[in-house]
Amino acid sequence: MRGTLVICADFENLNREAARRFVAALQAPDGKQPLRVALAGGSTPRRLYQLLASQEFRTRLPWPQLHFFWGDERLVPPDHPDSNYRMAQETFLKHVPLPRQNIHPVPAQASPEGTAQAYEQELRAHFGQRRGVPAFDLILLGLGADGHTASLFPGAPALAEKNRLVVPHTAAQGHARITLTLPVLNHARRVFFLVAGEDKADALRQAIEASGTLPAQRVAPRKGELLWLADSAAASRLERIRVEPAAAETQG
Repeated sequence: MRGTLVICADFENLNREAARRFVAALQAPDGKQPLRVALAGGSTPRRLYQLLASQEFRTRLPWPQLHFFWGDERLVPPDHPDSNYRMAQETFLKHVPLPRQNIHPVPAQASPEGTAQAYEQELRAHFGQRRGVPAFDLILLGLGADGHTASLFPGAPALAEKNRLVVPHTAAQGHARITLTLPVLNHARRVFFLVAGEDKADALRQAIEASGTLPAQRVAPRKGELLWLADSAAASRLERIRVEPAAAETQG
């Protein structure tokens, strides 16, 4: 397998371990440099965001330096129930002392292509890079039962993208989306996968133990850290993996 696997006893311990590592990953010694994070959507990180907004963890993060982006987003209004922005805002961002200008939601445009281009321009302007691939300090990802991550789905043309930072994804059903591309994910300094629930067990087993072409298997930061955080239900079908103990559990 690529990266490090940490298996936690249950969903709560998974998110506490993720919160502890999130805080540890986002400490800047000089107190000045920006720290860029791409947040995940879906149901799994909701509890993580609640913990990060709690007194226990909120006081340990350098909020003026943190800038939050999204790894993918459904093209819906920001107050829509399916909005990844709305979920992060309601559970996390509005409860912490984060400067408003440090939040970078996806700017909805008239079309998925227009939205993808606008968000790529936002990234390039923020990172100050007209060319090349910017390096996020931390990217949070989930794992779908079909092996997708962000909005990179099996067989999607986006998986072959080598130059663009953001591309649209449209499907026969459901909302159109935009997503960061594999070059961005693989240029990050740290990538954390959060995987919870028995319904993800087959996908996690394939992603970790089997050869294949699942989108999640193609996430392999060239110079960064890759960490898989799973609860025991998601890890229930793994067979031959040595894992690192979860510090949040071993410490109490």
